[in-house]
Amino acid sequence: MSVTKRARARRSRTSALTAEVLPATVRTLKRFRDTLRRATFQRIARRWRRSLLFKTVVSTLLLVTLACAGVGAFLSHQIADALYEERLSQFQSEATAGLNSAKENFRTTAATDREGTERLVSNTLSLLEGQGADARRLYLLTPPMPDQEQNLFVSQTLGEGITAGSIPSVLSESVRSIDVNSDQDTIHWSPLALAHGEPGLAFGTKVTLPPDSAEYALYLIYDLSSMQQTLDDIHRILWIAGGLLMVIIGTIAWIVAKAGVGAVSDAAAVSEKLAAGELQERMVVKGEDDVARLAASFNHMAATLQDQITQLAQLSRMQQVFVSDVSHELRTPLTTVRMAAEVLYDARDGFDPISRRSTELLYHQVERFQALLADLLEISRFDAGAATPDLEPTDIFAVVREVIEATEPLALNIGSTVTIVSKETSCMVDADPRRIERILRNLVVNALEHGEGEPIEIAIGSNMDAVAVAVRDHGIGMTEEEASRVFDRFWRADPARARTTGGSGLGLSIAVEDALLHGGLLQVWGRPGDGACFRLTLPRRHGVPFTDSPVPLSPYDGAPGTRALAAPAPPPVEEKTDAS
Repeated sequence: MSVTKRARARRSRTSALTAEVLPATVRTLKRFRDTLRRATFQRIARRWRRSLLFKTVVSTLLLVTLACAGVGAFLSHQIADALYEERLSQFQSEATAGLNSAKENFRTTAATDREGTERLVSNTLSLLEGQGADARRLYLLTPPMPDQEQNLFVSQTLGEGITAGSIPSVLSESVRSIDVNSDQDTIHWSPLALAHGEPGLAFGTKVTLPPDSAEYALYLIYDLSSMQQTLDDIHRILWIAGGLLMVIIGTIAWIVAKAGVGAVSDAAAVSEKLAAGELQERMVVKGEDDVARLAASFNHMAATLQDQITQLAQLSRMQQVFVSDVSHELRTPLTTVRMAAEVLYDARDGFDPISRRSTELLYHQVERFQALLADLLEISRFDAGAATPDLEPTDIFAVVREVIEATEPLALNIGSTVTIVSKETSCMVDADPRRIERILRNLVVNALEHGEGEPIEIAIGSNMDAVAVAVRDHGIGMTEEEASRVFDRFWRADPARARTTGGSGLGLSIAVEDALLHGGLLQVWGRPGDGACFRLTLPRRHGVPFTDSPVPLSPYDGAPGTRALAAPAPPPVEEKTDAS
């Protein structure tokens, strides 16, 4: 008894395990199938987008398939109609002659008893059965009405596999309505399905049998299986011919497309290598056709570009070397001139007014010249690729406060207030403090110079990946064309505009290079009469890319601390350096 219970328990556990595992297995298989389908579809879609050869061949095959399907359907329909009409005419003529002959035999017979009538029916119908016009022929003799069967002398004579129920009702009604006295030559016909579904044609008329002239329906049935087999053979031949045509046209399309598209693919591959700096890459020239001329022209273009790029690179190197050498050579005499200018500047109080003014101009211009020389040396280091940042964890708020303190005299002189606007109080980033301070100092000085005495706002924000600082002024602003050129070297929006601080014209160019050196971005927005906004965006961790900036560039996107079209909202946190 215990053994039986244990066996039942094992079976129960096995059934429960199967009930749990089987649905999970089915779901896993369905997921795998769906994943495989999606992957296959994605590969095909990717191939369709990226391969002109694949697209050309597949498009050609699809169009050929549609054309072959249309032509095949038309030919099949025409052949079937022609064959059917031809066979119908033959069968109709033959059936009319046979049925009229049988009707005449039954009408003129001298049989007066059952035996004679059955012999007459057998002999007459045996002449109708057999091979007609390319089709097997069957017969059926049956009462016109099913309920007349028991009162008639001869009930029915069946051909093989044919019953009274096989006759379509439309044909039965038509035969039943025939008047044997006035419609002696009337014959009706209709298509029908034979015992096993084969197509057929039935021709029927009404006859009278002796000795009491009982009415019967006589049908002559043609088996159209041979004609259907012929149509099937024709369809099979059309399918085989279409498949072979698809293979042939697909091969031809691939060869022709390969000849044309292959050159385009080679040109694209060589172009990518040229764009990557492999200027020695060339296309292979084969033959003298259009593709060969394309390859030769492409190679000539590549050689010309290589020569021009080489010349430009040489000129650029010569220019960099010249600027670097001249800058270094000028440092020693400039230092001597500056020392002399400082001596004269310190003793200017003992000079006459004209000499004192000349001494002041000399001192300030020497300082400006020294700043220009320092910027040229910095630019030459960027051009030579020798500039590297000294990265360390840096609080961007501390850098901004240092910049505000350094530019406070200029702000007091102009009459502008500089305000920090942020929801945060500290923000760490991997950066070179000296270079970031130089970027922000340039932005703040430019904002003060072009702010027309209006307030300057510095918005600071951060997210998981990036830190941003936006410097916004409300001065003269700039057009889109000016904004696109503001970072060019020595470019000035208004050449006649005086520089109050004697800038070199390289500050923003150096700022862009410093931002790129950190993996960041320096961007600008401006509108004439509405001021400008410069935004510096840096990655929190050096080498980790960011997707968006935490501070909007345009003030009309809701950037904190900027003027909108309506009255500005008060900032949540403010630190001011006032000119009062």
